[in-house]
Amino acid sequence: MNWGVFEGLLSGVNKYSTAFGRIWLSLVFIFRLLVYLVAAERVWSDDHKDFDCNTRQPGCTNVCFDHFFPVSHIRLWALQLILVTCPSLLVIMHVAYREAKEQRLRETKGDNYRCIYPNPGKKRGGLWWTYLLSLIFKASVDVVFLYIFYRFYRNYTLPRVVKCELPPCPNVVDCFISRPTEKNIFTLFMVVTTCVCVVLNIIEATYLIGKRCRECLQAGGGHSRQHSHDCPISCADPVGTGGQVFHGADYKPATATVPLTASCPSTLSEDEARS
Repeated sequence: MNWGVFEGLLSGVNKYSTAFGRIWLSLVFIFRLLVYLVAAERVWSDDHKDFDCNTRQPGCTNVCFDHFFPVSHIRLWALQLILVTCPSLLVIMHVAYREAKEQRLRETKGDNYRCIYPNPGKKRGGLWWTYLLSLIFKASVDVVFLYIFYRFYRNYTLPRVVKCELPPCPNVVDCFISRPTEKNIFTLFMVVTTCVCVVLNIIEATYLIGKRCRECLQAGGGHSRQHSHDCPISCADPVGTGGQVFHGADYKPATATVPLTASCPSTLSEDEARS
């Protein structure tokens, strides 16, 4: 395995992630990937060879092993890690697409070029949705695999002895699992780290949505304050129709006209009317 390429991918994911995303990445890399490569793979390397049943009937051991271990822990964890890390790579690809588009427009338009993405890695627009959907996908994958492990291996534990009566076994036979205590410890460790990763994904998604909502509210409040500052209500013209103002019967004309100033314009510009 080329660790230089892997390190480059991790640095890219770390660069475009939030603080919660960096914690999630460290947890996946140290407590899941390294544990899987260094320790767990060796623990399950002899699970079939040392699965022993107290019978010499040909085929009985293989049938019982397939019944109690339909899919190996190692293969399920490998598939889980692949599916969990792929969405983070999609975020990097989206940023690379933005940078390539920016470069292509710069080369095509030359001096008339106008920057579309001043900061391609900033989570706005489509990249924000890509990042949010990647978090939802990663949390969903972990939850689905937790359910699969629970269905295959009840309570995420392995018994010391299992009883098998499947054909071609002549009768009910006892089968013994290799190193069940050690396997249970690693299984519970991986389950706990998976649950922590799911919680981190949910917190990060909530943080992104809350931050975006707060920015939208602040932007809306800022436009309203700017509009009221440019034309305060106290300086507004009287309401009329077609330039003619209607007054009550007790109205007395003013003796002097008040000139309009720049701080209170008589009409709003087109841009101000839109805001």
